[in-house]
Amino acid sequence: MSFVSFVLIQCSACARPPESGARRVRIAIGGQNQLVYLPTTLARELGLYREEGLDVELQDHAGGAKALQALVGGSADVVCGFYDHTIQMAADQRELVAFVTMLRFPGLVLVTSPQSAATVTSISDLKGKIAGVTAAGSSTQMLLTYLLQKHGVPVDSVSVTGIGASATAVAAVESGKVDVGVMTDPALTIVQRRAPAVRVLVDLRHVEGVKQTYGTSTYPASVLYAKAEWVRANRDTASRLARAIRRTLEWMQTHSAEEIADKTPADFRGDDRALYVDALKNTMAMYSPDGIMQAEGAKAVHAVLAQSMDKVKNATIDLSKTYTNEFVR
Repeated sequence: MSFVSFVLIQCSACARPPESGARRVRIAIGGQNQLVYLPTTLARELGLYREEGLDVELQDHAGGAKALQALVGGSADVVCGFYDHTIQMAADQRELVAFVTMLRFPGLVLVTSPQSAATVTSISDLKGKIAGVTAAGSSTQMLLTYLLQKHGVPVDSVSVTGIGASATAVAAVESGKVDVGVMTDPALTIVQRRAPAVRVLVDLRHVEGVKQTYGTSTYPASVLYAKAEWVRANRDTASRLARAIRRTLEWMQTHSAEEIADKTPADFRGDDRALYVDALKNTMAMYSPDGIMQAEGAKAVHAVLAQSMDKVKNATIDLSKTYTNEFVR
């Protein structure tokens, strides 16, 4: 049973009643200190939620699948997670709508441990190996599954384990607990600094890697999404949220990595500010400049999921119902 199916069985879909008074919003984030989700926190640090008349509660979860579970269970109104979850849920006849896009590239990187770098030189070498993903059912696992199938490696020939996205992921890869890990920054940059012998197998932080992997120049990843009924009942709140994120993305386009680092929470940067700045520099290309979902990108995500998930392949999905640009145009 897939994770999405599990949470649907465990929790019934529910929407909060229409907004009145203070516009309070609970946003579940699938790993708040990951750079792939930075705009959601940065909007708070820049005071843009407040300027838009929003009282936003940011909830940190151990991976996108857990954030989705919070939404389905009713403890969150909105998810800051990967767009592919809206398509997976559509295959289960559940309507989720992405209403602002933060990443035009996924920002995910498949990297070997230093211990495995000499023997794992390509995806084809992963048979019989241990692979780390953030959590079961997460977009990192979806990427791993797609890569294995693309390169003819039986999915069940690779042991998959959850390693989280920050310190636990660094420890798992650096120590060789896993042979490869699907990582994001800043954890990836930390590993590369500590263990230069690691080998990058797939890099989706830049357009070149996206083209090589998916055959497209855009592959939307981090978005804000919510249940369709919530968006319909809270259109003004959704518009204010989308506007705050769009303004954040525009701010990022006109400021340096150093200036962005200065605005992030101190605990995100850790003890090595220079390393965090380097991680930002390595990932700046992945951020959307305007928050708009490109139709080409949505089609690419669906095509990839249809190759790796039978339920998506066999479902009739109207992609136009999985996202909207009306709040960011």
